[in-house]
Amino acid sequence: MLVVYSFLFFILGTSAVLDTITPSQSIKDGETLVSAGGTFELAFFSPGNSTRRYIGIRYKVVLNKTVAWVANRETSLTDHSGVLNVTQQGDLVLLDGMNRRIWSSNTSRTAKNPVVQLLESGNLVVKDGNDDEPGNFLWQSFDHPTDTLLPGMKLGTNFVTGLDKYLSSWKSSEDPAPGQFSLWIDPHGFPQLVLRNGSALRYRAGSWNGIRFTGTPKLSPNPEFYIDLN
Repeated sequence: MLVVYSFLFFILGTSAVLDTITPSQSIKDGETLVSAGGTFELAFFSPGNSTRRYIGIRYKVVLNKTVAWVANRETSLTDHSGVLNVTQQGDLVLLDGMNRRIWSSNTSRTAKNPVVQLLESGNLVVKDGNDDEPGNFLWQSFDHPTDTLLPGMKLGTNFVTGLDKYLSSWKSSEDPAPGQFSLWIDPHGFPQLVLRNGSALRYRAGSWNGIRFTGTPKLSPNPEFYIDLN
């Protein structure tokens, strides 16, 4: 009988783990979205010794649950009253206990049947129904990186939409707001990776010549990495 109860508890616990929400659902502080393979989770957290609350994507299987992306990195919550919703139009919205908008995805397109899903890649996407074509996503966190570059994420400027994707450090271990260091793709001339401290240039990787970055001539090819500049 104990085995039966344990099995039922396992089934119920497993079925309660979600990787999607719709406009009829929400994520409250203390609740999570977990990617299908269990690698990532979307959750509320307080960094370090801070009491401020943020919602972001972190590794679920890593002991210290390293944070890879933060939604409201510039506007924190002061308590545990935060709620993340998706509107009928497909806009992700973070509200506080007084129903004030703390952060929004500002999705530019609308959907008939919006669904928010946390992918196993660590990408949080807003899509229309079961449309899993990446080019059709209404919004995705991979287009708005914070301080971490995940596999499948790209840096650089989209000259059609004007979207510029770059990394920026946290201000401190307790404040995920953009810090002084940033990593960009400079599109002028031959595109190259640059590191800035504020507006001051600190490092240029140089252009890619098919083997290595020209600014780092002693860099040897590493078979563990694949460079895709498309």
